[in-house]
Amino acid sequence: MRLRFIGGVGAVAVAVIVSGCGSEPVTQVKDAKADSAAKQQLFKAAQAKAAAAVKANELGQVPVLMYHRIVDKPGTTDDRTPAQFRTELERLAKENYVPVTAAEFVTGKIDIPAGKHPVVLTFDDSSPSQLTLDAMGTPKANTAVAIMREVAAKHSGFRPVATFYITRDMFGKHVREEQAQTLLWLKSNGFDLGNHTRDHYNLRARTHDQVEEQIGSIGKEINELAGVKPVTIALPYGVQPRKKEWAARGKSYHHQGVFLAGYTPAASPFSKSFDALGIPRIRAMDKKGDCAQFCSTAWLDWLKANPDMRYTSDGDPSTVAYPKFKNPFLRASYKAKALAY
Repeated sequence: MRLRFIGGVGAVAVAVIVSGCGSEPVTQVKDAKADSAAKQQLFKAAQAKAAAAVKANELGQVPVLMYHRIVDKPGTTDDRTPAQFRTELERLAKENYVPVTAAEFVTGKIDIPAGKHPVVLTFDDSSPSQLTLDAMGTPKANTAVAIMREVAAKHSGFRPVATFYITRDMFGKHVREEQAQTLLWLKSNGFDLGNHTRDHYNLRARTHDQVEEQIGSIGKEINELAGVKPVTIALPYGVQPRKKEWAARGKSYHHQGVFLAGYTPAASPFSKSFDALGIPRIRAMDKKGDCAQFCSTAWLDWLKANPDMRYTSDGDPSTVAYPKFKNPFLRASYKAKALAY
């Protein structure tokens, strides 16, 4: 009887202890969760307020500028003089543009300060006028890279980065070690290497195998020389192959963005309008002839006059900030990062 009595009392005591020990932590957990949710809500509200203050619009349009040679005496309408190139970069810096690479753009890794606008500088054909290194490994004066670095030194926050679309010309270098030296210099200094096909053929007239060979062979060469697999490709003449998917995916390559040679700013990578297989670029040129409406000076004027159409950063790469009324344009894959205000 004594053992049973003690056992009964023990059972009651244990029940009370278990009950007493269990109730308080559960309450504390609930309170902690509620407190965390409240803090998160306040943090989100502060983020939205900050985004609204700079009129962030990360669903806005981005200028992707297309350059070729930078030479004192232009031989074609695609060429720019060093003075013209410097003037355009100065304008971009003064109008709060910050360069990002094509790879950063297509993958949505646009990390620039609040209130700033991304711009993508692209160079086709791997010309010596874009980059030539002297005996000490320094870019020669008036090459595109040297000018970019000069402008960046004058304007804090203006990143000296760009994407160079490589062909077999390899910046005029024919010795394999010199080719590797040039590509590795670009890579180590934050520049992006893209695919421009080996021979710069019009891909529309090529078979699937020929397209793969043109793209895959130069992609393999870039990887062997610099340890880089190009994230993007710029199509020669802006012409797509018979099936545009051929430019993006092949046996030895997988590009996340295919750039054309069109006449408009590009859609934000966070927008439903973004087409990774056909991203337009803008020819770098003054307002004359067709370029009075469709080249870089004209489009930069238009974006300045229509700031609500331009991509403006909230300064936080972990969010996609934009005015609430633009909600229908957000790509579903970025819903978790949305910051609508």
